[in-house]
Amino acid sequence: MDFIGKRYNDYNSFIKLHFGERVQKISLDVGFSCPNRDGSKGYGGCTYCNNNTFNPDYCEPQKSIAAQLQEGIEFFAKRGKNKKFLAYFQAYTNTYSDLESLKAMYEEALNVPKVAGLVIGTRPDCIADEVIAYLEELSKDYFISLDFGVESTNEKTLLDINRCHTFSDTVAMFEKCKDKGFHLGAHIIMGLPGESKNDLMQHAVELSKLPIDTLKIHHLQIVRNSVMAVQYKRNPENFDLFTLETYIDFVTDFIGYLRPDIVIERFISEAPKELLVAPKWGGIRKQEILDRIDQKLKAKNTWQGKYYKV
Repeated sequence: MDFIGKRYNDYNSFIKLHFGERVQKISLDVGFSCPNRDGSKGYGGCTYCNNNTFNPDYCEPQKSIAAQLQEGIEFFAKRGKNKKFLAYFQAYTNTYSDLESLKAMYEEALNVPKVAGLVIGTRPDCIADEVIAYLEELSKDYFISLDFGVESTNEKTLLDINRCHTFSDTVAMFEKCKDKGFHLGAHIIMGLPGESKNDLMQHAVELSKLPIDTLKIHHLQIVRNSVMAVQYKRNPENFDLFTLETYIDFVTDFIGYLRPDIVIERFISEAPKELLVAPKWGGIRKQEILDRIDQKLKAKNTWQGKYYKV
């Protein structure tokens, strides 16, 4: 095949195609909880979880949504020329409330100048039918994306990491949310304990069956103040963590089995140095990793969807 751009569908191109320009996401923390933290499904949260690993400094729940967005817009305005922004409800489960409370939060965000839409991080077991209907209406005027934490397509893994939902729940929720006018995203973690390389490749097959528009991929990172950090300290032999080289080799094979129209939003996630226990990749920059993924795809003469079968 001849390639003019990348050998996979990248998120920046997707956004530019939709908006006609670059659009920056601004993360929000509005104090949501999670059903496997507050006791409605479980306690302690997912074993890998420490939400402080991805919250920027301006992202504090004691600040109003509008204040967080304004600070985020000012922060990014110093670094670029973004004219539009997406309010990213990121921390914990951002549909885990009643409809009226959610409407107030979402609409506060949309009323901030330059905010063109919402990206809402949630779980496949935590969104009510009335919320889906509301987002369907909202998507007629704004860019709306629901970003579901799938984490694994393996039922045993989901049980082991205390996810407190099943992959069957995921399949059912995506079926309920498809064709509603808003975008559907999925998030998957590569290298959770007990999963073989064949298990990981099967994730690509199962994810490709879902009506998803975008996919976030990243390798497992052990972070401080998580249950998994304790498990790793006690039994490191139960973890087969990726090195940078093995991850690049793996992920360039993995996307070959993905449905070719899925937009890949992310290949890696970067936990703060002070929180990261393992694996440590030596402070290599994100862009350099992406460049090496591009190079490896060329070297293998492979691309997204090369091995995909309907």
